[in-house]
Amino acid sequence: MIEETGIVAELEGTHAWVETERRSSCGGCSVKGCGTGTLAQVLGARRQRVRVENTIGADVGDTIILGLQEDALLRGSLAVYIVPLLAMMAAALFGETLAPQWGADNTNAWAITLGLLGFGGGLLWLRGFSRRAAGQRRYQAVAVRVTAKAGLSHVNFVKR
Repeated sequence: MIEETGIVAELEGTHAWVETERRSSCGGCSVKGCGTGTLAQVLGARRQRVRVENTIGADVGDTIILGLQEDALLRGSLAVYIVPLLAMMAAALFGETLAPQWGADNTNAWAITLGLLGFGGGLLWLRGFSRRAAGQRRYQAVAVRVTAKAGLSHVNFVKR
């Protein structure tokens, strides 16, 4: 299970909204000329809000550990990064192969056009996958444990 620390920002029935800070794993290295480290410094650390089922009884302001199954992260990453690219390459290959049979003089134009259409189709598939995954428990982060209880100084959070 992959774990991340977050702070409970809001309670909503049996669920909690947890704020996590997005960090780059290589943002602190000293290698000169690294694009990822530079990008991490430019974008900075931004907070993300995640809705989790509050099975551990956390209160607003508590610091908790969130967990996500490794296979859910792997499947989600494959869906986001690989499927649209594979669809684009397959459609481009299809266009380049069939363009001469259709009597087209410029096979590159057909490959590019069908490649872009394939990429768009891959993105449409990804949209449907995301909607289906949003309702499945295996793709949801879970509250694992409370690491620090909230003090009275957390005035910027809301409890409903």
